[in-house]
Order: sequence, then structure tokens, then C-alpha cells
Amino acid sequence: MRNDLKIKKSSLCPQSFFVLADKAWAGSYVLYKWQKSLGNYIAVAGQDSTVKIFDRHGQKWTELNLPGRCVGMDWDKDGDILAVISAKSSSIFLWDASVNKTFHIDSGMSKDQMSFLLWSKTAPLLAVGTAKGNLLIYNQQTSRKIPILGKHTKKITCGCWSSQNLLALGGEDNNLTISNHEGDTVRQMPLRGEPAEIFFSVMKTDERSPQGENTVSMCVDKKILTLFNINDPNNPVELAFERQYGNLVSHRWFGDGYILIGFSHGYFLVISTHIREIKSELYQARNHKDSLYSVAVSTSLNKAASCGDNCIKIHELSDLKDISSVIQLEDETKGLDQLNWTDDGQLLALSTQRGTIHVFLTKLPMLGDSFGTRLAFLTSLLEVTVSNQVERESPMSIQVEVEPTFVAVGPYHVAVGMNNKAWFYGLSKIKDVEYLGTIVSMCLNADYAAALFEGKVQLHMIEGRDAEDRKQMKLFPDDDSKGRILCHALTAEFLYYGTDLGNVVCVLLEDWETVNNFSHSVSVRKVFPDPNGTWLVFIDDKNGGFLFSPANLPNFSPTITGVLWDNWHADKGVFVAFDDDKAYTYALHKRTIYGPQVVLVGSTALLYSQRPLLFYNGELTCQTTSGKTSEVVLHTHSFLKTSPDKLKDSPSELSKQISQALQLKRLVSQSSLETLSCFNEADWAEIGRACLIHMEVELAIQIYRMSGNVGMVLSLQSIKGIEDKNLLAGHLAMFLDEYNLAQDLYLSSSCPAAALEMRRDLLHWDSALMLAKRLAEEQIPFISKEYAVHLEFIGDYVNALAHYEKGLTHQNKVSSITTSTSTVQKPKTTRRLSWPLRR
Repeated sequence: MRNDLKIKKSSLCPQSFFVLADKAWAGSYVLYKWQKSLGNYIAVAGQDSTVKIFDRHGQKWTELNLPGRCVGMDWDKDGDILAVISAKSSSIFLWDASVNKTFHIDSGMSKDQMSFLLWSKTAPLLAVGTAKGNLLIYNQQTSRKIPILGKHTKKITCGCWSSQNLLALGGEDNNLTISNHEGDTVRQMPLRGEPAEIFFSVMKTDERSPQGENTVSMCVDKKILTLFNINDPNNPVELAFERQYGNLVSHRWFGDGYILIGFSHGYFLVISTHIREIKSELYQARNHKDSLYSVAVSTSLNKAASCGDNCIKIHELSDLKDISSVIQLEDETKGLDQLNWTDDGQLLALSTQRGTIHVFLTKLPMLGDSFGTRLAFLTSLLEVTVSNQVERESPMSIQVEVEPTFVAVGPYHVAVGMNNKAWFYGLSKIKDVEYLGTIVSMCLNADYAAALFEGKVQLHMIEGRDAEDRKQMKLFPDDDSKGRILCHALTAEFLYYGTDLGNVVCVLLEDWETVNNFSHSVSVRKVFPDPNGTWLVFIDDKNGGFLFSPANLPNFSPTITGVLWDNWHADKGVFVAFDDDKAYTYALHKRTIYGPQVVLVGSTALLYSQRPLLFYNGELTCQTTSGKTSEVVLHTHSFLKTSPDKLKDSPSELSKQISQALQLKRLVSQSSLETLSCFNEADWAEIGRACLIHMEVELAIQIYRMSGNVGMVLSLQSIKGIEDKNLLAGHLAMFLDEYNLAQDLYLSSSCPAAALEMRRDLLHWDSALMLAKRLAEEQIPFISKEYAVHLEFIGDYVNALAHYEKGLTHQNKVSSITTSTSTVQKPKTTRRLSWPLRR
């Protein structure tokens, strides 16, 4: 099946990290191996008698001198030991990375030349093959050596360990042998040619095999891909390919039983090992015009790469026809060679036929921080970039001394660090500080640094001298009985931290005293204060989200990993909570007729491997794995980017944009009302309702005046000067037909009798009688009479009579109590509120 390639713009743009070159390697192939697991070292051997070891930044670390040219090397499963064999020695050389020392082991095969070696994937077992076909299995843990003579009749050239410690070996005798960890032969198969590139994996089947890696794949005679099932040794699968593809250069397993194959004429192929699909090509393209030398797969990045001609092409394994990156190597005129990723996918190495190794940075740790609108993020393994796009400041790069595990930024400083040490930078390096434990996280403000380690937070001055540091330094909490601190955050004036006992503590930096301590039911895992430190979102150990003073956040996803508050001056109550896939926009409405509210406005999908760092006026600035930033416009703020002309032509889109703006309390300003002639009656009504809910009386008057609602304008003007918040909110709730809410607000205001007046005006007689009994008993006779008249009018004469009698009885009771006059005076009532006229 033919698939057309297309270049896809990706956030992952590999950059040249360093180049390794040596006079001893010039003009020849080089052999190299990345350290397994950690990827901190790369060992390189050329035609001379040395193995040079470099760190992951290209600095030479050490050099191993051998009696002859290196013919094989490999790292053990943990990356602690590098094993090396040379052409003129029967010894095995072991370099211990932890102590930087070299040891050698006598193989006991003095008349035989070493030709191949490989460490086990899961055990401290080293397999060493010789030119005469003999095998040695060495146990690093017990120092036991097991020699096996005659495993092959000729030179052993390739092999692979399985996860179950089976060893597959191929040699120049055109045979495949499979042995157990003791060296006993389990299976043997003759081949049609010399094998190369042997791998263990699992064939794709309808049912998952409980036996683990039971299939051996190998290139045979550079033309055939052979699949040998250990459990079905009599039926090997041999796959031949079209001649136009050229020789079979390299193959790699990936995913659920898929194999990626590269051919010398530049073709790039994917097949499935499922028995029903094994004879068809799932994907095929000519990745390189003239030649292809090697392919590599990174499971941690979910990417595949091929090198050929003068370039490297990187594909997404999820969609191979899309090329995410192309790396050009114009200076390499003699051809390329081998391509290999580190286990973590951060570095990709390419050797060339003229003896150089190019190393590219393909993935950066997602380390970054923000303070206000200032960002600091890792742009290379030893470089931090500080930028402030909102203030239009030029980005500044800081070269740091170590590859950091955290980055923190304040208004004037940047801190990086690893383990128990942190380095502080301004325009230049200020100082380094050692702490009493491994730093988990760090926060900065203008003057202070707060480092979390070993369940405590150390707060200290950034630029103070040593003597001042000791005086102006404090550990929190000061008592172990107060629990361990799990998270912390720093604003200009406050230090917040959460503990495993469920406490959220606020410390005033001016005097270092606790000003607030809230007790939650479970441990507090993360805290996120707003820029002013007046509001706080925290996440507990059950993945619940809360706004402090504590209120549950609606529809809070249990996968949330962080929260960012909007730094735009007019949106102080808006924040986003994000996980790996989405950003959820919340709005805090501090002043409404319902009291303070938090609403979920909507969500926005995030691209793969993007970490939000800054939220400003509807845009998220996200850090990418390439060490750059990208902007994401939130769907909840799309109205900011939509032109008015487009909205005029689409009434439904206009209504949607209005709804978004109102949820974020982006109310229409009075100065722009005259320009909004495209609004229909429903739009005006929605905006007016939002103004009433948010108690924006002046703006509501303008809105209803523009929409022609005279009754509402007159009603709002009659309450415009009220200062009692509850009384004002009660009137607004009444205008919105929220009568029960209005009654509650009236009763909690300075004029509770307004609730009684509202119920009388609404003819809610039962509610009015209950309120009169509580607030103004002298009005019961008049309410009972009005209620009776109403009942008589609708024909309910029995209840009408009962209320007439109740009114007379209560009037006589009031009359008997009155001593100052002989007649019952009608009590004074509160001023009636003009009812909004309905159109």
C-alpha cells in the first residue's frame, strides 16, 4: 500500500547539541553505545586502541586503553558497567561508571579471539562470543563463568537476549541457536544466509501469549526477514521483498507486533506480524531518494527515525505518513551510518562514515515556572531562557552549571538546582545554596526563596549575605507535630503551604507569622494562590479541587495537575485548571445576588506534550519539549478574536459569544453600547439579566434603556442609591423573579419588611401572613381582609369567611391592647417599590 509523505509542523524540532570528532576516528566507521537507562554517557571507539567515554553534554569523561582495536561493547541493564572486548585480547574489560575504574576478566579462551558481547536485559549476565564459535556466559553478581565450546562452528556475529533470559545467537556458519541462561541449546535452525540484527519480541496474535517474548526476528543475507517462533520451530516465516527496495538494512519492532524495516534504496516499510496480515505492507514510502543507512525507534517519544542521503527524518509512530521533523546534514559527504536514541528519548546520535558522531536534542525535560507575566523555561539541557512577552521584554538566556531538575523564577531572579543544591541568578550568578535535603520544589518572589525538602519549607533572603541569611531564614513548620509539608507557593506578601494533616497555612512574610490556618479533611497536595494572594485553589489527596475559603470547584477533573490564574488586570477572578489533555476555564464571581460563585466556563484541548506556564487575557503560553513556547487561545475566550463583522452575519454565533463573555463577567462597557446595533431582543435580555445578577445597576439601566424596557429602567432608577448590599440584591432578585431568594435577602437586610411588601404585591397571601406574624402583627387584619377578598372573588367562600373572621379577631385583639386612642390606627408601612412594567 502506497502512502504519500507529508511534512507536519511539530513542536518537536531537534536541535544540534554537540558533535564528537577525533583524529583517530577520521575517515573510518566508529562504534558507539549510549548508557542504558540513564543516558548520561556515550562510549565511542574508532580504529585506534581506545574507547573514549563522553558525558551527555559532549565533555570527555575518561578513556579506556585496550591492547587492540575495540570490536564490541555494551552497557549492562542499569547502565553501571560498560563491557568492552578488543581484537588482540582474550580478556573482557569492565568500566564501572560509579567509581570510574576499569577491571578486566580473563575469558579462559587464550587461543580464541573475542567477536561479540551482549548484556542481558533483566539479569547481570554477559554473553561473549568468539571467532571460533565458542560462547562464554559471565555472571557479574557471582563472578561465575560458563564456557560453552562449539556453540557455532564459525564466528559468532550477532545475538539478542530475551526478557526471559533466552539467548539467540547467529554466526557465519549460517545458523541460529537459542540457549538458556546456562548456555544449553534449546533450539537450533539453519538459515539461507548469514544472519544480522537479531531481536526477540512477541508476534501479534488474537490472544496474548503468556510465555513472553517467543519470536526471534533476523535479517538473512540482507534480503530476507525471518521470523522464528520458539514454540513452533518447524514453521519459520520468511519474508522476501521487492528488488527495487534494495538490501534489507535494518528493522525494529514497535507497538503491538509491528515491524519497521529500512531498505538501502531509501524505502521505509511497516508490516504486521499477525498471521492474517503478515504478507501485506501496512505502510510503504520512499523516505530517502538515494540511500538509507539505519532506522531507530523511541518508545518513550513514540517516534521513529531513519537516516539516509544527507538527512534524518523523524516520524510519529501513531501516523507514520506525517514527518514531524527533518534534520539536514549538508557537510556529511561520505555517507551516514548508525542511528540510536537514548532510552529516555532526549538525545539522538548519528555516526557517519567519515568518523564523526552528531548528537541532537529531541526532547527536553518540561521544566519551567512563571511569576506574574515573566516566564523561565529550559531551552537546552544547560540553558534557561527568561522572557516576558506581555511586557515586550527581550528574552534573556542564562547558562547554568548543572542539568537542573527544577526551575523557579521571581520578578528579578531565576533559581535552578538538583538534589540538595540550588543556584540563583540575576543578571549574573549571585550565589549557590545547599539545603538539608533533596529539593522537591522551589518558589521565588522579589526578595525571598522558599525551598521544599524533607517535608519542610526553608524561607530565606535571595541576595542576603551569609550572616544575614542565617538571621533571615526560617523553617516551616517549626514543630514536627504539625505534619509534613507537601506543597507550597509564594506570592509578593504571603507564603502558602499544605500539609499531610490537611492544613492550608498562610504566612505573612512581613513578620513571618501565621495569619490563617484552615483544616481540611484529607492531605493537601497542591496550592495555587492568585497573584495578589487573596484567593487560593488547592487540590487534596483525593484529587478534589477547592477554592479557599473552601468551596467545591464544579466538575473538577481528578486528573488535574496544575492551576494558573489570569494575569490580565481586568480578569483577576479567572483561572484555568489543566491536565495533560485539556485546560478547564473557571471564573470566580465575587459579587452576585447569589453570593460568591465559581463557574466552569468551558474546556480547551491541549496539544501533545505541552505544559501551560502562563495565562494572560484568554491565551495560554505553553512550554514544549523542544525548549520553545507556543500560544493556545482558549475556546472560552474565542470572542476576543472574532471580528464584529463576522458576528453580524451569524446571529447564533453572536449569541454564543455573548454567553461566553457573560460567564467570564466580560460585561459590555457603557462606552461601547451605541456600537452594538446587531444585538437582537434576546441578546439584550441576556446581557441585562447578567448585569442584574452581578449587581451592576448603572450598566443595567443603560442596557434596558437601549433595549426599550421602560419599566425596568424606572424600577432600577428607584433603587440606584441603596447602599445595603442585601437589600439591593433582594430588589434585583425580585426583578429576576427569584422570589424565594429575594425574601431571604430582604430578611437579612436592614429592611426586612420589604419581604412582606413583596409578598403582598405578588398576592402570595400565605407567605405574607407568615411574614406579618413574624415582622408586623398589626398588618395581619389588612392582609387577611385582602386575602379574603381574593378568595371571595375566585369563589372560595368557606376560606374567604375564615380569613374575614381571622382579620376581625386579630383587629379586636389589637384594639384591646391599644390604650392611647379609642380607634385602631392603620400602621405605617414601608415605601412601596415601583413594580417593573412589563412590555
